[in-house]
Amino acid sequence: MEAKKETTKEQAKVEKTVKVEKTEDTIPKVKTEEKTPKKRSFNRKITEDKNEVWGVIHIYSSYNNTHLHVTDITGSETITKVSGGMVTKSDRLKATPNVAMAAAKDIASACLKAGVNSLYVKLRGVGGHNGPMNPGPGAQAAIRMLTRHGIKLGRIEDVTPVPHDSCKKKGGRRGRRV
Repeated sequence: MEAKKETTKEQAKVEKTVKVEKTEDTIPKVKTEEKTPKKRSFNRKITEDKNEVWGVIHIYSSYNNTHLHVTDITGSETITKVSGGMVTKSDRLKATPNVAMAAAKDIASACLKAGVNSLYVKLRGVGGHNGPMNPGPGAQAAIRMLTRHGIKLGRIEDVTPVPHDSCKKKGGRRGRRV
């Protein structure tokens, strides 16, 4: 029986490529190059796509309206912006998820036309000392629609303003009486 050759793990990972170069004498020269595989650190995914153009989308979602505003990565130049009132005629529908999805569809097509194919998301609710801290109903629908239309999303962060014990809440000493 033949003895099988045992190779170490490092030798198994190394790939050899052969390049053939022709010279004037028409005698081929053979070069061998060794490629080592890319190491992954901390189980992060190595992105092979270098054609990603990043932007930032600011989503402000209240219980009355939804605003979507896309800027470049620095935040200084506006690429496009759409609100619920630009998509629907009715005031009562501006904060609904359906209108937010239609606005996100317009945003996605404008971003792809401008060459931006990846977005960081900054999600903002009303906040402050009197507003609700959670975003309105259109925020989640807008994010879902962006991914459906081929926009890659990066980090999603909440930038709702948080009071640091500033003003007194409205409602008086005994609170709001219903």
